[in-house]
Amino acid sequence: MRICNKKRYRPLSIDHLTFWMFAITMMTTACQPPPPANGDPAPPLAAQRPYTLTLHGETRDDPWYWLRDDTRADPDVLAYLEAENEYTRARLAEQNTQRETLYQEFAARIKPDDSEVPYRLGHAWYATRYVAGKELPQHVRWLSAAAWPTGEPQILLDENELGRGLDFYQIGTFEVSPDDRWLAWSEDTQSRGIYTLRFRDLSGAEEAAEVIEMASPAIAFADDNRTVFYVRLQDETLIPWQVWRHRIGTDPAADVLVLQEDDPAFYTTVARSRDGRWIEIVQDSTLTSEMHVIPAAQPERPAQSVAPRRAGHEYTAEVSGEDVYLLSNLNTPNFRLVRFPLGQGYDPAHWEEVVAGRPDVLLHGMQVLENHVALEEIEHGTMKIRVVPLDGGESFHLAADEAAYVARLDNNPEATAPYLRYRYESPAVPPRIYDVELTSRERTLRKQSFAGDDFDAARYQVTRLDVAARDGTAIPVTLLHRAGADPHGRHPLYLSGYGAYGISYLPTFRPQVLSLVDRGFVSAIAHIRGGQELGRAWYEAGKLLNKRNTFTDFIDAARALAANGWADPGRIAGAGRSAGGLLIGAVANLAPETFNVLIAGVPFVDVITTMSDESIPLTTFEYDEWGNPADPEYYRYMMSYSPYDNVAAHDYPNMLVTTGLWDPAVQYWEPAKWVARLRHTKTGDQELLFHIDMSAGHRGGAGRYERLRDTALEYAFILKHLASE
Repeated sequence: MRICNKKRYRPLSIDHLTFWMFAITMMTTACQPPPPANGDPAPPLAAQRPYTLTLHGETRDDPWYWLRDDTRADPDVLAYLEAENEYTRARLAEQNTQRETLYQEFAARIKPDDSEVPYRLGHAWYATRYVAGKELPQHVRWLSAAAWPTGEPQILLDENELGRGLDFYQIGTFEVSPDDRWLAWSEDTQSRGIYTLRFRDLSGAEEAAEVIEMASPAIAFADDNRTVFYVRLQDETLIPWQVWRHRIGTDPAADVLVLQEDDPAFYTTVARSRDGRWIEIVQDSTLTSEMHVIPAAQPERPAQSVAPRRAGHEYTAEVSGEDVYLLSNLNTPNFRLVRFPLGQGYDPAHWEEVVAGRPDVLLHGMQVLENHVALEEIEHGTMKIRVVPLDGGESFHLAADEAAYVARLDNNPEATAPYLRYRYESPAVPPRIYDVELTSRERTLRKQSFAGDDFDAARYQVTRLDVAARDGTAIPVTLLHRAGADPHGRHPLYLSGYGAYGISYLPTFRPQVLSLVDRGFVSAIAHIRGGQELGRAWYEAGKLLNKRNTFTDFIDAARALAANGWADPGRIAGAGRSAGGLLIGAVANLAPETFNVLIAGVPFVDVITTMSDESIPLTTFEYDEWGNPADPEYYRYMMSYSPYDNVAAHDYPNMLVTTGLWDPAVQYWEPAKWVARLRHTKTGDQELLFHIDMSAGHRGGAGRYERLRDTALEYAFILKHLASE
């Protein structure tokens, strides 16, 4: 029952009047030059304070290093960030009406009283639903053994009530004990990924006295209904590193440490197996995996490794009965599916190959059911589902309706369920939830997601292209445009990308982007190297000492779309978030003339400084992705593209940069320093705006509507600079 997301908290606020009185007195922080003659507001200029960093005999000046404040309480820093927000509000004031129009369009594509499709687990059915007029969801259940739930459900958790009075609230995970009595959930009220665990007796709705702080969202019940496994975070880095065993009703100080991960490159999580027999503890780094299991019926037993750790061996495992199913990359870059008895561990001589690896297909994920294994496969940027009968029958793919689509496994918590649930969508088709009976292959549509009363898929068209990168590599690009659009029409282009961690940027349905397409835009996804859209080799070609391929692929995709007529060369917007924000930052330095607008969301832009500081969350976990700058070779390569270190005195595109003050993944000071350096260094009069959500983290606000405000801000900025129809 995973509902992962982040939360919101505003410990400090500065009202409008207080802010300006305060800012006037803080001239060492944000030097406000006199307004320009035309009356436009002047941008904030962050003060420079001498600071140097030395590595490998090279010294870097970092006069905006002072913008780092781990407490988020330094008045100088807060004044500067608030000044940036004021400047952004002033510069976009003329777009307020358009922003509201966009927001209303986005909101009209949300069903006010939406609900997930119920799923069965044990003696109950569960669902998450939204009530009209509410930002946050309710989590409900029906205690019923019927084939489908009926009647009004019991409300287990109402996030609107639990988060009342807080600026941010979200539940990470909730679990119900096997006897349906005890509810355990994790909640974050700070938007930093730091969770508190709570417990409630559902027989009397009484909350247990104990709470567990500084935890990850993961929870798993043992068969005795009172023992709960959870993961604690390391105090400084926030890395989930210790698995603990707690008994409900006892003091957490008496909890038992089950397993500790001492390598800071690994993250740890815990869950109950699909067949309910095992507690599964997973430890993952970028390139290496390990899973331990504990019998759910014997929670005090020591953890047993299903396949001991070996550097470079990545695997995903499910234990079903006494068998281990392993998606393994051992000698198979795109993974293969094998099976072996639990306890036979790491001797491939005992492995039975179920599905062989293939050079052109990536095995992405799996779910093991009683009589079948369902596999997610990625082939040329499309995700498919293959079903493998365990009786030796011939495997088959689930039906698809489009050439470019995403079919992914949905919530199937019980191995014995009579159907497989999956999600199907494309850029022009809102998500559909199907249940398919795997013997007859008969499928039942359980939900067609709402996309607005006036939505008509026939108005849109998806086109797949391969464009040539500068080294001759074919880069797949997925386009969404109005049906019948002229492929030589020189349309305004909204190009997005990611290209990191082997995460494939798949052609899913993005309802907000319809507002750009309806205004004549072509929306494009560049499936650049660094993801796994074309398999593991695609990832390897965009990481470490190949990282620059990610950036040049994106640039070359934009230029190719302009050259072949799909895009107007003077109306191209590029966008990316997080590691995709690094992409945008690098592109801004490498090819500013190619883009008219760039949107960098929570961008990772101060690569060397962050990757040299092991106290920052994620740093040690990511050496396998970017390299360790302690190594001179990696240092110099990373220096060649680090956006903050390569800001130059030239014209940049119009740029909007966004961040969250409480972001634990990409700390707010990275984009803050980057914007400060850009303001000091860049030439030209193109617009540079910086928006800081003072109470959000990496994913923005918690509510389903409030996030739409952020997207409306970005799209209004794009429309301001890219005239459309």
